[in-house]
Amino acid sequence: MADLFEGYAPTPTRRGSAVAFDEMFAPDSEVRLPYRQIHQALAQMSTDELRGRTEALADSYLAQGVTFDFAGEERPFPLDAVPRVIDRAEWVDVERGIAQRVRALERFLSDIYGPQKAIADGVIPAGIISSSSHFHRAAAGIQSANGVRIQVSGIDLIRDEHGTWRVLEDNVRVPSGVSYVISNRRVMAQTLPELFVSMRVRPVGDYPNQLLHALRASAPSGVGEPTVVVLTPGVYNSAYFEHTLLARLMGVELVEGRDLFCSGGRVFMRTTSGPQRVDVIYRRVDDEFLDPLTFRADSMLGTPGLMLAARLGNVTIANAVGNGVADDKLVYTYMPDLVRYYLDEDPIIPNVDTWRLEEPDALAEVLDRLDELVVKPVDGSGGKGLVVGPAASKQELDELRTRLIADPRGWIAQPVVQLSTIPTLVDEGIRPRHADLRPFAVNDGSDVWVLPGGLTRVALPEGQLVVNSSQGGGSKDTWVVGRQAMVSDSHDIQGIVTEQATVTQSIPIITDAHAHLPDHNPQDDPRQDQQQQQQQMKKSSNGAPRRTGEAS
Repeated sequence: MADLFEGYAPTPTRRGSAVAFDEMFAPDSEVRLPYRQIHQALAQMSTDELRGRTEALADSYLAQGVTFDFAGEERPFPLDAVPRVIDRAEWVDVERGIAQRVRALERFLSDIYGPQKAIADGVIPAGIISSSSHFHRAAAGIQSANGVRIQVSGIDLIRDEHGTWRVLEDNVRVPSGVSYVISNRRVMAQTLPELFVSMRVRPVGDYPNQLLHALRASAPSGVGEPTVVVLTPGVYNSAYFEHTLLARLMGVELVEGRDLFCSGGRVFMRTTSGPQRVDVIYRRVDDEFLDPLTFRADSMLGTPGLMLAARLGNVTIANAVGNGVADDKLVYTYMPDLVRYYLDEDPIIPNVDTWRLEEPDALAEVLDRLDELVVKPVDGSGGKGLVVGPAASKQELDELRTRLIADPRGWIAQPVVQLSTIPTLVDEGIRPRHADLRPFAVNDGSDVWVLPGGLTRVALPEGQLVVNSSQGGGSKDTWVVGRQAMVSDSHDIQGIVTEQATVTQSIPIITDAHAHLPDHNPQDDPRQDQQQQQQQMKKSSNGAPRRTGEAS
């Protein structure tokens, strides 16, 4: 133990007046109860042994194709061998808070694309909605049969320096990262099987079943056996591994835009046996590229006519088009009021304190305190455009000041929240590193199911508060512990792995372009595939880098 934790010390805040909340160690250096078995297991290992296990995890990911691009280099997504542990009693409150948030967001989106009562009642200004880049009037009035707009959500949480959970941002467009949750769990169950039994870790393998059930539940009325597909931009998309994994685990087809066509207000999939009707599309293509007849006319990633079919009630697009208005960080500041308005409840999980810069007094205060605050673009993701005032240079702050004055609607400001730390293996040994948590929730219209755990993202550089992989971050397996005994109450590794997660091997990619030649029109020419992917890559470079596990 001395070898592993030698040099481990609490992380001071940038203000120097407090230390970050460490999830394994209390201020008196005592190990917190949920981590005691993990701590005991680590005490039996040397640093070299732990590094060997970590390298084995990386090799496993590389073999599966679970990689991401960092500074032009394709790397296996970093998975730390020290898991994050959350006690079941604490998780109950987190679960309730996430479910409450999703219900409020559902009500908000249905209202905004319908009667807009919250605007009429003065809860949120109309200008906030109309000025959002993700508010699409073309989506007004379109609703699935069961009324659900958010089949899948990823609500990002942090713990502040007091250990209090807070909502950092909402992701209800096409939230990504669940593939890492499933993959992390499988390889960790193979690495530390004995702990999964003794600590009674709740499994995550039911996610594909829950997702498929929710998608089928949203199918158009009168469809007995709905056909579900996963719509991907293609093999060059950074989250393609996730698309293939979910399609395979749900047992549904993985399609690109050219594989679908619309006729008579319905959507069909090209198959070797002829056209097959499609009822539900779990899309991983952004709104602007989904239907060239409604949005970008130059899009080669979507299918012409999808929006008309959705408006006619003949197909369900999940998540719904236009959900991105709820991801707007300015809308985020109104969420506590919206929870009270729609649900008549106080928020279970509070927001981070936030300044709205479109308010003159708030803008003036923020401009005076730029060197103390975190400033974020309202439609940014992946940490793109974020400025941490205490770490910024004078030139960066001067440039930021100019941008804020020119476009106050485009920014929010928050205090520097000292994210909690978790022991993490880095070059120097085990050290505290800042982390956040993205729990995933699935809504089938009757219940909001929250995946037990979620994606923990960890900032690997010392003192770094931005946890995204594009900024050099990694991940941890997240264990919710303390429940009834496991089904596989033994030390059989395969049984433990099977219970904890599903198989995650990559899917072979068929590259024979001639396979589709008999069944395409000029727009679907297989030779255009490369151009389609280049378009998606170009689009991503204009905004935030999209990686599996990052905000989308």
